[in-house]
Amino acid sequence: MKNVLTFGEIMLRLKTPGNERFFQSPSFEATFGGGEANVAVSLANFKMPVEYLTVLPDNDIGEACLMELRRFGVGTDKILRAPGRMGIYYLETGANQRPSKVVYDRAGSTMAEAKSGDINWDSVLENVDWFHITGITPAISRSAAELSIEAVKEAKARGITVSCDLNFRKNLWKYGVPAQEIMSEITKYVDVVIANEEDCQKSLGLAIDVDVAEGALDTAKYERLTSQVMEKYPNVSKVAVTLRESHSADHNGWTACIRGKSGFYVSKKYEIRDIVDRVGGGDSFGAGLIYGLRTFENDAEALEFAVAASCLKHSIPGDFNRVSVKEVESLMRGDGSGRVQR
Repeated sequence: MKNVLTFGEIMLRLKTPGNERFFQSPSFEATFGGGEANVAVSLANFKMPVEYLTVLPDNDIGEACLMELRRFGVGTDKILRAPGRMGIYYLETGANQRPSKVVYDRAGSTMAEAKSGDINWDSVLENVDWFHITGITPAISRSAAELSIEAVKEAKARGITVSCDLNFRKNLWKYGVPAQEIMSEITKYVDVVIANEEDCQKSLGLAIDVDVAEGALDTAKYERLTSQVMEKYPNVSKVAVTLRESHSADHNGWTACIRGKSGFYVSKKYEIRDIVDRVGGGDSFGAGLIYGLRTFENDAEALEFAVAASCLKHSIPGDFNRVSVKEVESLMRGDGSGRVQR
C-alpha cells in the first residue's frame, strides 16, 4: 500500500484551562493542531502509512512541532522549512449553552506565505496514492489558495485519489476572494468530498432547507444534497456529509451519510453527552473515512468506522484523535458502555 499525503497548515494551539474564559487565569495549554495534521495523526494511529506536507518556521517552535508529529509516526520528510512564524489559534471551550470560541492569528505564517511553485510535486507525490486537503488552507491567503489549486491539479495529473474536506471557516476568508470561487475550482479535481451542510452552501453554493440549531435533522434533505454535489461535479465519486444535532456545547447528536456509485447510506446515530473536546471531530471523521474506504469492502462499513472514530474523539482533549482501530471497531460493534477495561 502506498502512502496517504495530507497537506495544510498546522498551528500552535493555545487553549484556556478547563472551561475558563480567555485570560480568566494567566495561562494557556500549548499543543499543536490543524485539520490536515489531525487527519495524518489519526491515520498513523490506525497504522496506515501517512505523510504530512506543510511549511514550518525554521525555529525551535517548528522543530518542536516536527518532533510531535514524528512521535505519532507521521512521515515528516516532505515538510518544508522557511524563515517566519507559525500560525496560532486560541481556543475557549464552551459548556452547556455557552459555545466554544476560536480566535485565529495566522496572517503572515510560513504556510500563509507559501506560493505556487514553491513545492517540487514530482518529489512530494512520489509513492503517494491518496492526497488529502481541506478548505482551510486556501482560506488563509491568496497565495495559499493558488498553491492548493496547484496541489490538487498535480495530484490528479498523476492518477492519485484526492479527498477534500470543504471545511468552511468564515473568519478566515478575508483576502477579497469568495470561498465559492476557490473551492469550486478545487472540487473539480476531487474524488471524495467531505462536508457538512454549511460547507456545501458557503463553499459550493449548494443549499438545503436545514437549520442546524433547531434540533433533529431530516436525512432525506441530505440525500438530495449529496446528489446535487455529484451532479454539479461529475468527477466526484463519493460525498460524505456529517450531520450534527447541536443540543448544547456538551450534548450533540452525531451521525453522517455517504453517497457513492452504489447508493446512499446513513450511519447509526450517537448521542454524545458531556463532550470533552469537539475540536478536531470533523478531522477524525475524515481520517476514519479515508481509512474505511481504503480498508473495508463497501461505503456503509467505511461510514460506520468514520462516525465511530469521530464519536470517540469527542472524549479526548486536544486536536488529535488518540484512538486505535480496535477501539473504533469495538464501538462499531455496539460496545459503548464505557465500562472500565481490566
